[in-house]
Amino acid sequence: MPTALPLVDGTELSVAQTYDNIDPADGSVLGQVARSGPDEVDRAVRAAARAQPAWAATSPEHRADALTRWAALVDRDREQLARTESEDTGKPLSQARADATVAARYLRYYGRVVEAFYGDAIPLGPELHAYTRREPYGVVGSVVAWNYPLQLASRSMAAAAATGNAVVLKPADETPRTALALAALAAEAGVPDGVVGVVPGLGAEAGAALTAHPQVAHLGFVGSTETGRAVARAAAERVVPAVLELGGKSAHVVFADADLEAAADAITRSILQNAGQTCSAGSRLVVHSSVRRDLVDAVAERFRATTLGRGLDDPDLGPLVSLRQQERVRGYVEGARSGELVVGGSAPDGATQGAFWLPTLIDGVDPREPIAQEEVFGPVLVTTPFEDEAQALALANGTAYGLIAALWTRDLSRAHRLAGALEAGQVFVNTFGAGGGVELPFGGVKASGYGREKGIEALAGFTRTKTVAVLID
Repeated sequence: MPTALPLVDGTELSVAQTYDNIDPADGSVLGQVARSGPDEVDRAVRAAARAQPAWAATSPEHRADALTRWAALVDRDREQLARTESEDTGKPLSQARADATVAARYLRYYGRVVEAFYGDAIPLGPELHAYTRREPYGVVGSVVAWNYPLQLASRSMAAAAATGNAVVLKPADETPRTALALAALAAEAGVPDGVVGVVPGLGAEAGAALTAHPQVAHLGFVGSTETGRAVARAAAERVVPAVLELGGKSAHVVFADADLEAAADAITRSILQNAGQTCSAGSRLVVHSSVRRDLVDAVAERFRATTLGRGLDDPDLGPLVSLRQQERVRGYVEGARSGELVVGGSAPDGATQGAFWLPTLIDGVDPREPIAQEEVFGPVLVTTPFEDEAQALALANGTAYGLIAALWTRDLSRAHRLAGALEAGQVFVNTFGAGGGVELPFGGVKASGYGREKGIEALAGFTRTKTVAVLID
């Protein structure tokens, strides 16, 4: 069986220790994954540090052309990338295909916009010419989660490389293969060796070594709030900047005047996409009491019609990423002390090997319960009713998280008013985009992290401002 090996300076490294890469649909072994450690991480970072100055010295046009070629290769290999993604994560093949398409879009988008990313002139008078420059940090260390491996790796690599950084990426323990494939395609596209490196392995080994490496000048992390705190501490120890995209407990707030059919469709998609394993999944439904019953019935009907199966068979809902994640979801659902279980609540009958979980809807949950406060990361939706706008806002803001939120109302004055009051990095009105598009800055507040990815703001995040003032004789 193949082994996912570190890709450093254009070369695969041999590593003594490996672990099994498990197919979450049936528990079978897909292959082996190298347990990169401090030595492999050090080699990758040193290779990146050697390559970065020359890469940064190239013109934005040169880097843009390389990223555009890279995007074309991702498009070329879209089907194989999608199949690998589906195997590793368990997600339906059509969703994995969409992820591959978006991965290419990140590369193409940042290849295009970097040519228009400029500093500013500062008017101080005719005798003093002052301006700002946007400069890369150097070596960027990136640690990403297992739920969207292709998208997360591509958006980190693309924005970092476009701005003249080199990047060393540690993919999630469970899903290393598509990040390695992206790095190989970067080399084929003409990105110089060392500019993009990937070190698979365990978080406590490879991830810890990367975040602590003295030559890493910027850290990016996507994952749990708990691990994000450890990454933030590592950044603080060395006084380097970090961008943290962490957990979420995002709410759909549905008012009585909403289009309930459209809301039901979006609510269903947002919690069942990728089996609910999305930081920005709409896992809470805060609904006006007058339409609560109708909306709960509509969502329950859609949940019951959902097909389950192996990701490569392209059902509506694939397995969770692992049996460990299945047990996590089970713990939250079985530990719920309030509310009515409307549908789901267990693994499907006969699912003895795969990490499957039925779409689950629990109505009338006490908003103080863990299942309503904490990130379950599964296809589990809880509902809480409200009576007025003030109560709706208090419920929507009533968790430690603040990643995204959605408002469903025909009253646009209310929508604009509440959008400003919601504690979230993104707010959608009468629609819902889990993380939004490539162009939309993405990130949270409170325990959901800080900094922004996606959009033009990501280019600012991967560069630092230098101010230059020249006295004119």
